[in-house]
Amino acid sequence: QVQLVDSGGGLVQPGGSLRLSCAASGRTFSSLSMGWFRQAPRKERQIVAAISGRGTSANYADFVKGRFTISRDNAKNTVYLQMNSLKPEDTAVYYCAAGSNWPPSFVSWGQGTQVTVSS
Repeated sequence: QVQLVDSGGGLVQPGGSLRLSCAASGRTFSSLSMGWFRQAPRKERQIVAAISGRGTSANYADFVKGRFTISRDNAKNTVYLQMNSLKPEDTAVYYCAAGSNWPPSFVSWGQGTQVTVSS
């Protein structure tokens, strides 16, 4: 079983940037597909981005294309989400997730990190 620890959330003004990190342990990291989800109050959890084990494939939700970038460092067992041009509607708790296969089936989740975009 893989353990995931999310970090990097905070308060940022509209148009600003944040980088989220997720450190993984307990499994061979390069064998895992990784993803980021988010959940805003009173809304369902939605996928934001996903990346394959070797980082050769990545998918994005339409609402973040061109603004967010998912990446990974397999030597550090860490996946990142670089978020630029943030909007108030990006406010949510962001969760990293780990799974197998591609497209992935996610089975493990981080504890979440709050991102608030507000002036």
